Amino acid sequence: MRTGEAAKEMTVKPGGAVRALLDNRRVLGWGSIVLVLLVWELVARISGVSALYLPRPSQILVTLISMFSGGGLALDLGVTLWRIFAGFAIALVAGTLLGLWIATSWRIQAVADMFIAALYPLPKVTLIPLLIIWLGTGGPFMLSISFLGAIFPIVINTVLGVSQCDPGLVLAARDLGATPQQIMRRVLLPSAIPSIFAGIRLGLGVSIILVVAAEMVVGKVGLGARLYLAGQILETEQVFAVLIVLAALGIIVTKAQDAIDASLGNWRID
Repeated sequence: MRTGEAAKEMTVKPGGAVRALLDNRRVLGWGSIVLVLLVWELVARISGVSALYLPRPSQILVTLISMFSGGGLALDLGVTLWRIFAGFAIALVAGTLLGLWIATSWRIQAVADMFIAALYPLPKVTLIPLLIIWLGTGGPFMLSISFLGAIFPIVINTVLGVSQCDPGLVLAARDLGATPQQIMRRVLLPSAIPSIFAGIRLGLGVSIILVVAAEMVVGKVGLGARLYLAGQILETEQVFAVLIVLAALGIIVTKAQDAIDASLGNWRID
């Protein structure tokens, strides 16, 4: 009898371990990426497809290590990150302040609505030729294209977040003698945090796209410039290596935003 129970426990425990793994979000997320890479490696090896069209992940990894060890890819990554986050930081401050100003004045909102309706749907990549004429192809141009990618989502979502604040909270703060600045800082801004972060997610994603696209057009250094050059000389492994760096950047940025959003959520509750 005990032998049968022991055998039953041995058969249940592995299944329980598998279930525990499948119930883990982190394991599912990273496991799916590893599975895709393994399938990619096997399919590429079995099919014998040329590396010119579809290199294997193992080949891309070797190329990636070589590009980083040479220093060129690290430099390009640093330049691209500076262009993205410098322009984005300006857009974050300016967009949040502008959104708060718009949301708290119906006259300003009436004027801003027209300009936002006209400019927001405009594909920002179409502004690249005009910005080149105005600013050249140096640092101000790259910062401007990053700024333009982020400013509109941040402004729009800040206005939306403030507009959705419970009017009762504002009235209660006024009854307690809070000044307009205190209401803005203690009531409206915390209420708008989730919406602002939604705008940050959208804006940062657009900034990354626009900076890389601009580098492909006019850049001499940066991930976009390296990506374009590798494509021109048919270095497919280098193309995939740069794409993997961009994908890894997207994962890191997204997870960092999740962590900051969670910490700010706790601040709102406090």
